[in-house]
Amino acid sequence: SDPMSQDFITCDLLDESPECQVLAVSSEGNRYQHFGGVKTFGGEAVTVKCFEDNSRVKELLNTPGAGRVLVVDGGGSLRCALIGDMIAQSAIDNNWAGVLIYGCVRDAGDLLNMPIGVMALGAIPRKSNRQGVGEVDLQINFSGISIKSGDFIYCDLNGAIVSDKALI
Repeated sequence: SDPMSQDFITCDLLDESPECQVLAVSSEGNRYQHFGGVKTFGGEAVTVKCFEDNSRVKELLNTPGAGRVLVVDGGGSLRCALIGDMIAQSAIDNNWAGVLIYGCVRDAGDLLNMPIGVMALGAIPRKSNRQGVGEVDLQINFSGISIKSGDFIYCDLNGAIVSDKALI
């Protein structure tokens, strides 16, 4: 098994803490997929909201992650990617546990072999425009969850759950 992978199952965490929010899957095709080499990851959340501009994502993942998870409200855009292999490598180098993106990734083949958790709606070759737009540390809402920096998020092959307190 992967030495970077954390040891929990979201189903069990949710059974023990039924008040948690659950990341929804939609019939419109919004089904999150795992793109990173780590399939079980979690930790304290840091939130960012940006639409087709990954400036803040790149900046944040270039700061010390301390095992946290970046949660990105990309507006569900399927037109461009908000993270690729270079930004993912920066996240690894800075000790981020993972990234959950309401949006897309690129460099999917490389991400599969990288020791980080990455969940997103899909992959697309096009990169985002970088114009310095985006907001950090605000409450974001997408796919049935409402999350703010300081909440906790846990992701595995079953999906993702959000808690206002650490569960492990």
